[in-house]
Amino acid sequence: MCLNSFSSFNGRRSGNGKDVVILSHGFGTDQTAWTALRPWLEERYDVVSFDLAGCGPRGADVYDPERHGSLFGYADDLLDIMDELDLRNCTYIGHSMSGMIGAAASVARPDLFERMVIIGASPRYLDDDGYTGGFQPDDLEHLFESMRANYQAWVAGFAPMVVGVDDSAVIADFSNTLFQMRPDIALSTSRTIFTSDLRSLAPQVSTPVHLVQTAHDMAVPVAVGQWLEKAIDGATLDVIDASGHLPHMTAPEEVVRILTHRLGGAPR
Repeated sequence: MCLNSFSSFNGRRSGNGKDVVILSHGFGTDQTAWTALRPWLEERYDVVSFDLAGCGPRGADVYDPERHGSLFGYADDLLDIMDELDLRNCTYIGHSMSGMIGAAASVARPDLFERMVIIGASPRYLDDDGYTGGFQPDDLEHLFESMRANYQAWVAGFAPMVVGVDDSAVIADFSNTLFQMRPDIALSTSRTIFTSDLRSLAPQVSTPVHLVQTAHDMAVPVAVGQWLEKAIDGATLDVIDASGHLPHMTAPEEVVRILTHRLGGAPR
């Protein structure tokens, strides 16, 4: 049963196309993260976007610690929205945590998804035997403790590292959306993300997947994208010669180039 309506997630629908594309942002941002890509998408698609629980101006209203203590809870939110709007055969574009949220939703309901573009996603952030996630347990404990001790100071250090390039406008935008999150929800969400392990889910994905990531990303090493490419049958991987975890904000022209190649550039 749908617990919250599309409007509760600050849902927005726009565009001139017939086919539907769903945009789902990553941790610390909200749907405004898609601003640079939206004009290109709106010329070609019926564009649906929303704010994840806990994010955006009304995120705390729909965040449930139990439901959203797992990425599967966010996947349920996505499926609820798709059912409410009667969306089928959609193109899904998900960044970071929303990459695996979309993967989980597509395994549960593959009929709803025509294809997926996953930007900078990771099924597991911790290193493991034969797997490079990029983090050690001590790294995460330091992250969580810094968030808990002084959220304002943590954002001031975290935002530039994640953006990864000297782009003051993007750093300011990312900082602002991080500050919109209630600190306790941000901490809980980061624990959910960074301690998750959805590697077993990847081989179950039957929807065509196009993976995108930058060559230098402090949150998701290229090795993670290569692992997903091998784990998901038929997946493609495009590595952008750029830095940072937010290429749709810092290098949108490169992301559009990839979308044009993988999805087709002509309006439909």
